[in-house]
Amino acid sequence: MNDAQGATLLAVARDAIATRLGGQGVGHDDFPWLHDPAATFVTLTQQGALRGCIGSLEAHRPLLEDVSANAVAAATRDPRFPTLRASELDHTRIEVSLLSGSTAMEFESESHALAQLRPGVDGLVLQYGQVRGTFLPQVWESLPRAEDFLAALKRKAGLPAGFWDGDVRLSRYTVAKWKEAVPGHD
Repeated sequence: MNDAQGATLLAVARDAIATRLGGQGVGHDDFPWLHDPAATFVTLTQQGALRGCIGSLEAHRPLLEDVSANAVAAATRDPRFPTLRASELDHTRIEVSLLSGSTAMEFESESHALAQLRPGVDGLVLQYGQVRGTFLPQVWESLPRAEDFLAALKRKAGLPAGFWDGDVRLSRYTVAKWKEAVPGHD
């Protein structure tokens, strides 16, 4: 995808949130590629701090629907934050991440898995039994060491940071991402 397509995805996300919050959408063009199945995450920030992030790990609906639904969910259903108020939207920066398909990793131990990770490149899904968690590649910006990245992902999934078991499954993916300009600095 190119930057023009990314700009369309950002407009789709902002339009969906604005409409859901009772405001006026910014509008966006409709293109055939928006109807291809895709998996996305939509991340909201305010003054650089996370304000919501929801997404899909697998392509199970058209890109247009996935971005719209994830944008609304990031604004209204991220359990870590209260629902975004309409008055906050102008000060909220939107980022859309388009995920590649995920690839299961093969490893013999935690240290073997850690050695395979590509900081700044890999998004990671951890699954153990019924628990699952993921970090987008952007999380490497705040957790640049593979050991810290994986430990924090375990905690996010509800496991202790030092936990390891032979039944842990890891898969990785990459993203193409687009982020709005900082509000008020266009």
